[in-house]
Amino acid sequence: MLQKVVFPLFLFILFGACKPDQPKYDNQVTAILEDSLSKWATISKNRSISKELRIEQLSKIEKVIDTIEIDTLKINNLSVLSQVYSELADSTKFFQINKELEFLARELKDSTRMAEAYWDKGAYFDLPSVGERDSAYFYLSSAQKIYQKLEDDLQNASVLRAMASIQTSINDNTGALVTLTEAIRLLKPLEDNKKLYQAYNTMGIAASALYEYDEALDYYKIAGEYLKKAQLDQRRLASLENNIGYVYYDKGDYNMAKLTFEKAIKRDSIYELNPELYAKLLDHIAMTDFYMGDMTSVEDKLYRSQFLRDSINDLEGLSLNYYNIAIVSKKIGKKADAYIFAGNARDLAKEIDNNLRYMESLKLLAELDPDNALQYSREYFHLSDSLNQEERQIRNKFDRIRFETDETELKNQQLSKQKLIWTGIAIGVLLLAISLFIIVDQRVKNQRLRFQQQQQEANQEIFNLMLAQKQKLEEGKQTEQKRISEELHDGILGEMNGVRMILLGLNKKGDDAAVALREQAIEKLKEVQEEIRSISHELNDASYQKFNNFISSIEDLLKNSCETAGIDYHFTYDHDLDWDSLEGITKINIYRILQESLQNCIKHANASMVYVSFEINNSDLVISIQDNGRGFDVTKEKKGIGHKNIKSRVNKINGRWYLRSAIGIGTTVLVEIPLEYISQEAKKEISLPEDLQEA
Repeated sequence: MLQKVVFPLFLFILFGACKPDQPKYDNQVTAILEDSLSKWATISKNRSISKELRIEQLSKIEKVIDTIEIDTLKINNLSVLSQVYSELADSTKFFQINKELEFLARELKDSTRMAEAYWDKGAYFDLPSVGERDSAYFYLSSAQKIYQKLEDDLQNASVLRAMASIQTSINDNTGALVTLTEAIRLLKPLEDNKKLYQAYNTMGIAASALYEYDEALDYYKIAGEYLKKAQLDQRRLASLENNIGYVYYDKGDYNMAKLTFEKAIKRDSIYELNPELYAKLLDHIAMTDFYMGDMTSVEDKLYRSQFLRDSINDLEGLSLNYYNIAIVSKKIGKKADAYIFAGNARDLAKEIDNNLRYMESLKLLAELDPDNALQYSREYFHLSDSLNQEERQIRNKFDRIRFETDETELKNQQLSKQKLIWTGIAIGVLLLAISLFIIVDQRVKNQRLRFQQQQQEANQEIFNLMLAQKQKLEEGKQTEQKRISEELHDGILGEMNGVRMILLGLNKKGDDAAVALREQAIEKLKEVQEEIRSISHELNDASYQKFNNFISSIEDLLKNSCETAGIDYHFTYDHDLDWDSLEGITKINIYRILQESLQNCIKHANASMVYVSFEINNSDLVISIQDNGRGFDVTKEKKGIGHKNIKSRVNKINGRWYLRSAIGIGTTVLVEIPLEYISQEAKKEISLPEDLQEA
């Protein structure tokens, strides 16, 4: 029943949006709108679903709120859009929506929504991909001031904890402890166990960074008590135990560290639920064993941790893995391996901007490479000085932000009246800017799409021209063969028949010797006649044989690729199908799929034989590429660009593809193309099932 009401309602909204006056809704319609928007908002906030699905829900919300006049409903959903676009790091959409949210919040004097807008901005600038922590701290501080005035202790404490996390990231751990103390003071009366756990956990991190290990353990102990009260899942408990174990590790109490790490790693389903944490614990256990002198399985644990982190693209963890493997390799005398892994740790740390790991790697490289130790040391001290100066500057900036925030609020109050005068102009400029941006953005997208289409057309045209050129060449050969056949048959054979008739006439005259000679000549002419007839028939038959230029191109590809790589090949195809009559897009994608598969075989398979077949199977055209190489585990191997290209090309021709492989038995790529998507000319050459034949 609800669907019957909602569907015509949205038709009314969409068509009504084109009219000068905005639509008006009664209470029943408003309730339906609120229900739909609430469902879309809930889905969009779900971080476990795909980014595309979340964006789809956000687009639905945008379309609806652009057509409504209900300010409270509009601002509530603008807040949802701002928050989720901030999480998704969609800068264009985020700043557009966030700006609308700020404007409407000021217009409605909605302090709560204004604080949320600032909070969203702070969260956006704190994203690893953005990393503007001074801006993040500024906007979070602005949000905190508003919540403080509103006496909203829960949200105030939440923002304070976010600010403390930023402070720990720039080693302002003392300031972070002060901020967290205030957050805990606000949270305790509220008895919010989850947020209290988070606050004490962050305090433990900050205290540990200040080498106050006993205090850190106390904070983690309290965090554990609140964690139990909050009844959170095993992942949170394992994460807390990892933090506790690392404090013991830093203290040098390796026995307690190992006990704590092993307790955490044995938690239910940690490997499946949080593989990043599992790899981290495995790494910590290995290094604890190393420092305890138990080398039994240190390398095995480190390499397992490295493999897992590489599979989930945990670059931060990989950098630590490389560094730890280098430390262990140096200890056991594998200096060459130690040098390589130390270099990998340094390069990856530089890529992800982990300055601490970068400096540790430089220090280790200086020990492993004495000849270049001076260079590594200079770089180490230069970076250390730069980081110290940068951290001091940011901490000073945080202090200025706290001071300037108060001043800014006073100035904002003074300017609020002036801003009312410019509100109309601001709205017009904002709408114009948004319109111009949409127009320009759409034009860019259209140009990019046209370029891609032109490029595809050009590729297909080049391929068709290549096939057409070969076709013309073969047609010329066939024409010439037919002409020679006709000349032999109609000219030479005709003349020789005349000579034979004359000789037959003369055979009736003369002596016995003349008769014998003439008979011999006649027999000779018969032999020549039969030979010319044989040649003529052979040439004429060849002119009517079917010649497949597409198949020739495939054979050339196999020959050039396999002979260059020293691989034998066997190629079979269905002779009843007119391969040249396939659509150009089908031919070029089959060609590219085979080319990509051969390249994968040559690069990775270590094969000596490749089997390729193009056959008809029921209602499908089946392409099979099989090698006798070493194979691989398809459940563990990452799919690279080559496999993605094959999938893309198969989709373009409405096909299906399968990859079959196992270690030691080779690899098979199977592509199935429904016959209804090939050309009508090609269909005429084969016996199709009744459901695929033309009416």
